[in-house]
Amino acid sequence: MSDVIKLLPDSVANQIAAGEVIQRPASVIKELVENAIDAGATSIQIILKEAGRTLIQVIDNGKGMSPTDARLAFERHSTSKIRSAEDLFTLQTMGFRGEALASIAAIAQVELKSRRPDDEIGTCVCISASQCESQEPVSCPPGSNFSVKNIFFNVPARRKFLKSNQIELSNILTEFERIALINTGVEFSLSHNGNELFNLPASNFRQRIISIFGKSLNQQLLTVEVKTSLVEMEGYIGKPEAARKRNALQYFFVNGRYMRHPYFHKAVMTCYENLVSVGEMPNYFLNLKVDPASIDVNIHPTKTEIKFENEQPIWQIISASIKETLGKFGVVPSIDFDMADAPEIPVFHNNPSVKPPRVDFDPAYNPFKNSPGVRGKRPEYDWKQLYDGFRSGDRQQETGKPSDNEVIFESRLNKDEIVDGITGMIDIPENGEEQILIDGMDNVSGNGSDYLQLKGRYILAPVKSGLAMIDQHRAHVRILFDEYIRHISLHKGISQRILFPEIIQLTSVQAAVLQEISEDLLALGFELSDMGHFSYAVNGVPSGIEGVDVKNLISSMIDSVTEKGNDIKNDVHQRIALSLARAAAIPVGQVLSVMEMDRLVGDLFVSAMPNYTPDGQVIIHILSDEDIKRFFS
Repeated sequence: MSDVIKLLPDSVANQIAAGEVIQRPASVIKELVENAIDAGATSIQIILKEAGRTLIQVIDNGKGMSPTDARLAFERHSTSKIRSAEDLFTLQTMGFRGEALASIAAIAQVELKSRRPDDEIGTCVCISASQCESQEPVSCPPGSNFSVKNIFFNVPARRKFLKSNQIELSNILTEFERIALINTGVEFSLSHNGNELFNLPASNFRQRIISIFGKSLNQQLLTVEVKTSLVEMEGYIGKPEAARKRNALQYFFVNGRYMRHPYFHKAVMTCYENLVSVGEMPNYFLNLKVDPASIDVNIHPTKTEIKFENEQPIWQIISASIKETLGKFGVVPSIDFDMADAPEIPVFHNNPSVKPPRVDFDPAYNPFKNSPGVRGKRPEYDWKQLYDGFRSGDRQQETGKPSDNEVIFESRLNKDEIVDGITGMIDIPENGEEQILIDGMDNVSGNGSDYLQLKGRYILAPVKSGLAMIDQHRAHVRILFDEYIRHISLHKGISQRILFPEIIQLTSVQAAVLQEISEDLLALGFELSDMGHFSYAVNGVPSGIEGVDVKNLISSMIDSVTEKGNDIKNDVHQRIALSLARAAAIPVGQVLSVMEMDRLVGDLFVSAMPNYTPDGQVIIHILSDEDIKRFFS
């Protein structure tokens, strides 16, 4: 019987390792940029085509490599930093794993040009699918130039399951932001399909945050700084009013590398517990420095999960420092005892001995007395009679007897006449049954309309089989969705110009997605103009959504496409139209007139699918005649 255990070829082993290390084009960017930083580069340039599918090029001005090192760098388990197992616990750099370049070369076509500053000529290595095709001298500037072409060309299944370009580009930008945020002393530039997305000069931490996420974030950052024997922490936290429900900017760094730590994240959220609304997330950018021997970074292949030796004390330090910052900058509300400018509120004293004010008058004054020179004489009138009624009212209060003036307020109609008049206004059925008047029937017109609005949400309409209950908000969502889909397909969306354009500040990821769906937004009726640095001016909106918050609307559409993006164009169109329809639909609680209800119901039944919303929610529920009769049986 022959042996069954065989040694895998290096090419197959590298492809298997690539499944863990290289998952998407963003993983290639992460590995190459981290290697460039470890090489001492002060300027890194990244060039992309088709979100990394066609080309990923990383150019740096680091120390470069010799011809021998350039070839050995693509071999498995090759490294320049590890000589023994103890070195793993003292590493503070990132690009040290030997599987990175070997895995990249196993699933792509790689070309490396590198030269050390002391060498007169560099070297060029070409590798495709783990096979070295050529290595020859070449003239190149100091540093390294990696060109990764046609990623996953020899693994069709992996290339097939790549997401759309906007999704892959957003993943690349996410990795780029994590690296660029913490390496503030390095210049970065990123371009995609010939368009420069980032050009970040060397700066400090705060300026780097502003350069990446926009100037509007500058006024929302609060400084955090603490130094202890266990950990040193510096960075910034966001004000509570700047909290977001989606895409909050939350970054943890430890010893110059990005990390995810749910336990420390909970420490931050606990400090904002009573300062932000439910579901909102504050921004924070926190950089921790600890002893490398007290952490373990070899938990996950991506090296984003880190185990700390002293998690609980660090949790307390993070919580205390953030609470101190929030209190120092006056974010936490406090009791104000300053009464200098407070309004003076008079105190009410329940004193029963209050006397009315005394009125002085001249009893001899007569304004109707004839002045000299006036002919004729007014008839004399006893004005004292005017006060008899008041005196009689006083006597009524004293004696309890009605006064004579009460006849003024007595109706001339008889009580029987009043009852008869009211009865004549009510239509009593011939069968003698009483007609019951129910509260809440004000929306029914007197012309015999068939529609009735219930609690500002449902429309009741009689049908042949019984009574139809229609959700007005969902019905309007269905109507608007069909209309927006038709506008996108015909590219004839009606735009309403805005008198004062609104400026929208987006993140790099959101701006990348916006560029991909710009044609669809234009077909809907949106008019956007690029203001530079991920800022856009909204000059026009689709007709019919006036009064809607345009900033939140566009952000929600971008988030919907980002989270559930697909290569299918129609799916993107439907998600944009659905987000717009939800924002522009009639809100719950809005009172509709009979004409508005009639038009809404008519437009609903014209739709091809009037029973359900685009996301599958029920619009119409019919209460049959049998069910109604059963209620009264």
